Amino acid sequence: MGIVEFSLRRRVTISMFAVAVVLFGMVAFGRLPINLLPTLTYPSLTVETRYAGAAPAEVETLVTRPVEEAVGVVSGVRRLTSTSRPGLSQVTLEFGWGRNMDFASIDVRQKLDMLQLPREVEKPTLLRFDPSNDPIMRLYVSGGEDLYQLRYVAEELLKKDLESTEGLAAVKVNGGYEEEIQIRVDQGKLALLGIPLSEVNQKLLQENVNQAGGSLYEEEARYLVRAKNEFQSLDDIRQTVVASRDGRKIVLGDVADVIRGHKKREVITRFGGKEAVELALYKEGDANTVTVARAIQSRLGRLRGELPEGIDLVVGVDQSRFIQASIDEVRNNALWGGLFAVGVLLFFLKDLRSTLIIGVSIPISIVTTFFLMYQTGTTLNIMSMGGLALGVGMLVDNAIVVLEAIFKRREAGLPALEAAKLGASEVGRAVIASTLTTIAVFVPVVFLEGIAAQLFLDMALTVSFSLMASLAVSLTLIPMMAALMEGAGRAGTEMDAALDAGAAGGRARRSARFVLVKIPAWILLGLRFGFGWI
Repeated sequence: MGIVEFSLRRRVTISMFAVAVVLFGMVAFGRLPINLLPTLTYPSLTVETRYAGAAPAEVETLVTRPVEEAVGVVSGVRRLTSTSRPGLSQVTLEFGWGRNMDFASIDVRQKLDMLQLPREVEKPTLLRFDPSNDPIMRLYVSGGEDLYQLRYVAEELLKKDLESTEGLAAVKVNGGYEEEIQIRVDQGKLALLGIPLSEVNQKLLQENVNQAGGSLYEEEARYLVRAKNEFQSLDDIRQTVVASRDGRKIVLGDVADVIRGHKKREVITRFGGKEAVELALYKEGDANTVTVARAIQSRLGRLRGELPEGIDLVVGVDQSRFIQASIDEVRNNALWGGLFAVGVLLFFLKDLRSTLIIGVSIPISIVTTFFLMYQTGTTLNIMSMGGLALGVGMLVDNAIVVLEAIFKRREAGLPALEAAKLGASEVGRAVIASTLTTIAVFVPVVFLEGIAAQLFLDMALTVSFSLMASLAVSLTLIPMMAALMEGAGRAGTEMDAALDAGAAGGRARRSARFVLVKIPAWILLGLRFGFGWI
């Protein structure tokens, strides 16, 4: 075969190409995103609309049906279902698998913007179920009995600092006391003075103003005018004039109590049996969970030193720990599988040189697979790493067949170079056919639809990439290394005769040392530091 002859004639070229692929693979490995599972997207959208105080029949007539008519014409909708509850309407749209949900969301929003609903109805909300939208970390601030202080520390210190972390989309705070100013009106006094509650509300709105007031021009200068009269303290609110009776001004403090309280709590957060404040951290859509979690952990070490005395900050939930542990377990299984494969080869071949030749094909094929995964956007997850572990045992098949054919020719008395050329060429087509038949088993996964396609596509691609890499290695590096090893073992005599040059033997021995010693050492060193990046 032409590729076998080329690899034997251009040994340094093939060696440099192998080194380049290994380096590219190690760099790509360090940049591969790490996730627990492949990206899963469900082709469904839910339009949720709230109509406070409305009965189900009113919600059905005034909200649900208009929404169905508006969004039902969106292209790609396969099924539309709706539910009308007291004060709530939910319309669910199901699309076909493979539909780009980002564009589908835009189409649905355009239809909703043109929809006319009653004034009392809130603006429709578009919900999209996506497992990646769950918080990647949950932090808990606890210590002390002052829930106002815990909430303040979480919002003003922790949230503002963490939001600037690269890859972090949002930080939501739950629990504690969310401070608010409460005005408790005495209805009896208002009735006695003849002041309606709406007038009190209107006066508060008029007195608490911060808005633009236009522009003033003086020659070539332009001044922006702003009316700024916001309440600065509780006394300012108490001194607000709400009405006048018999020439006497009635202030808010005469008819109401103004106190500093907290909003009505809908969620109570507890940690370790005590009330605490929770911070839910959400990553950006294309950010890597493990990378973002590491950046957050580095910031938390500094933030803990800035917390007031007696307040603790604890990481309650961290998805990156489970993801990292799962990936590490699969990775270790793949490494042990490769070592056991080499051990089995050594046991049956009983030849260290042959085992080394075949053993080199495993790390090269794996690192090449990392490069191909990076180019196709495949992430490191349980499925892709599982596919790689599954393919480790098959990586040596091609190398064993090629090496066996070469040694059969050597036993027939042919020189090392000629034996490598004829042996690899003889089984080359059979090896290609065998590899393609194995790959053909995983190719149909590309045509699957639904969750199965999203789950198993990464595994199918990883197995296919590793087998293709092992095929390339078995037809290039294996014949070259077999010829050079024989030439180096016999002091280069047969290689000298095959190359018909006296100085060629020295070059062959130098090439043999380069291929058999330096390249495997670089590969093993790179793999050692490369796997340490996970």
